[in-house]
Amino acid sequence: MIVKKLHDTGVKSEHAYLAAFASIGLTVAAWAASLKAEPVGGVARADRWGLFVGEWAPTFFGLGLALSHYEQQDGSLTHIHES
Repeated sequence: MIVKKLHDTGVKSEHAYLAAFASIGLTVAAWAASLKAEPVGGVARADRWGLFVGEWAPTFFGLGLALSHYEQQDGSLTHIHES
C-alpha cells in the first residue's frame, strides 16, 4: 500500500497539504514564467504549463486525506487541544 509506505518513511498528512498549497503558488509562477520566457508560445503554452502544474494540487490533497485517514487508524494523528 502506497499510503503505508509513505507513512513509514515519515511523510505525514501535513506534508502533503503543504505540498498542495505550494503547488497552487507554483502553478501561478509557472504560468507567469512560461508567458515571459517564450513569447512565441504565447498564452496557450503558458496555460498548458499552468494546467500541468495545477493538476498536482488535487493529487497532494488526496494523498493528504489518505494519510490523515491512515494516521487516524493507527493513532499517530496529532491533535491540537485547546486549553
